[in-house]
Amino acid sequence: MNFSEVFSHIITFMKKEPIANYRLMVGTDSQVHPSNTLFITGIVIQRVGKGAWACFRKEIVHREMTTLHERISYETSLTEKVAALFTEEKKNELIEIVLPHIYKGATFTIEGHIDIGSGERNRTRVYVNEMVARIESLGIEPKIKPDSIVASSYANRYTK
Repeated sequence: MNFSEVFSHIITFMKKEPIANYRLMVGTDSQVHPSNTLFITGIVIQRVGKGAWACFRKEIVHREMTTLHERISYETSLTEKVAALFTEEKKNELIEIVLPHIYKGATFTIEGHIDIGSGERNRTRVYVNEMVARIESLGIEPKIKPDSIVASSYANRYTK
């Protein structure tokens, strides 16, 4: 699917039940394979407590990307690239769906999920501030483990 088809699916999903809490989440995970590194970027629109619609984008780098910082940075770049497709105009189109219903509890948030954690035993903890700042600079809410479910769970499923 191209982005306009993805966006159309998101619009249709949200219009079916506009009085709901929506989370638009984008996140990337990677897996190093013997001759390449596979990156999966997930796009998920969740109607909290009432289902979700999701798709993913696959990118292959034809070498083993073994340096952790390079791989985490590239994952974040791919998340940024997809998140940037949601221009202010596109975001406003999504917000307009829930806006008439905010007094009935409807909400809409956009999150960038990063496959890193700040735990003492997590090797990626040294990159948390850098990657979080990159996602925040897009005007979207960054999420790290254990809250980065699109990167650490959904996208991860398709990297194997």
